[in-house]
Amino acid sequence: MVFSTPTFLFYFLALTLLIYYLVPRKFRNVVILCASLFFYYWGERVYVVIMFLSTAIDYTHGLLVERCKKRDNDRGARMAVASSIVFNLALLFFFKYWDFIAASLQSVGLNFMPVLGIHLPIGISFYTFQTMSYTIDVYRGDARAQRSILNFGTFVTLFPQLIAGPIIKYKDLGDQIDQRDCTVDKFASGVQMFMIGLGKKLLIANNVGMLWDSYKTMALADLTVAGAWLGVLAFTFQIYFDFSGYSDMAVGLGRMLGFEFLPNFNYPYISKSITEFWRRWHISLSTWFREYLYIPLGGNRCSKGRWMFNLFVVWAATGIWHGASWNYLIWGLYFFALLMVEKFFLLDALKKAPALVGHVYTMFFVLVSWAIFGIEDASRLGGYLKVMFGLGGAPLADGTLGYYFISYLPILALAALSSTPLGAKLYHRLPQRAAQVTGAAAIIAGLLVCTAYLVDGTYNPFLYFRF
Repeated sequence: MVFSTPTFLFYFLALTLLIYYLVPRKFRNVVILCASLFFYYWGERVYVVIMFLSTAIDYTHGLLVERCKKRDNDRGARMAVASSIVFNLALLFFFKYWDFIAASLQSVGLNFMPVLGIHLPIGISFYTFQTMSYTIDVYRGDARAQRSILNFGTFVTLFPQLIAGPIIKYKDLGDQIDQRDCTVDKFASGVQMFMIGLGKKLLIANNVGMLWDSYKTMALADLTVAGAWLGVLAFTFQIYFDFSGYSDMAVGLGRMLGFEFLPNFNYPYISKSITEFWRRWHISLSTWFREYLYIPLGGNRCSKGRWMFNLFVVWAATGIWHGASWNYLIWGLYFFALLMVEKFFLLDALKKAPALVGHVYTMFFVLVSWAIFGIEDASRLGGYLKVMFGLGGAPLADGTLGYYFISYLPILALAALSSTPLGAKLYHRLPQRAAQVTGAAAIIAGLLVCTAYLVDGTYNPFLYFRF
């Protein structure tokens, strides 16, 4: 079930909120758990069994880790953590990477792994990381083991962020699972945040996405240099507003239920270096890899060679986390190379350079990265990159470019403006009463426009569902 559908907005969400606020507080987690399981079952049917299995395994492992630590059995606690990690990674490997590895081996004549045609469960990359971090946090003493399997199940299946994040660590949400405040102000803030995300998704991401689809599927012989860049620019906006829109909706839904999730994006396209970009983009993922992979590997408190190896592993993992395809691994290692160049040569110079220089530099390499990310077929990707850089005799521009540019200029301009904090700054400068009236009017208008779009529109993908 997708957030940006009438079924979710006017049936599932409305009914869930109604029941949630009608029942006594002690039953609210039951409501969330039942609603979340139904939400997942709606899209995955039998794969909801994986949710039960994952919940049971990590719940029991958390208790086992805590029991071993109380008995000063550190070896037993470590084995329990290792067992939890192996289970979660095996689950992720089987469903997400088995067919990719089998097909890759068969392409070079190794046929010992059959291609099974496995369907990828929605959101498996997100919820396996969340449950895996739970036992690690219990071992580290950053969180207490959850005694109630109902409450733990609520954490695992929490529908606002179940299928596309942000990745929530138990240590950040555990206390809220047990007890949280549901206030009118928090609910109103949640509605406002949800509508911002819905507008990002429906009004910007969907529209620029149609431009990217036109160029992504266009014959390479028909592409022009400027057209290829225009297509990637459209995808650059689509993936940001699609994913950040979903994250905003998740944060908003969480607030409606009394939860407070950490933000997942912080205007990444205003960055002046690749290093800064990754402090602003998909914050929950980069934080997860830093805490549960980079630092355990040794972080930067080691030799320079080992430090570079640690970063290499992290960025390779970041790439393949996004999908079972070679382009995602290349994408991750592409950023590893850029970050190495910055750390050894460029970062100090970028800090001293005019802001515009750093911004142009960053966006150039980010645009190239989204071309790598957005095209999974290797031959198609190579051909598209050649056209972008004027190789192979592609023309600079043609009439098709002019048509697309003029047609999509308003939405591209809106996307560019909305990628900056300018609108938020202007809103927060309003007097309190004016801000309240403006916010309420914007929510009502946004709901009407988005509803009209949902009724009339047919193009409504969510890019991060497949990750």
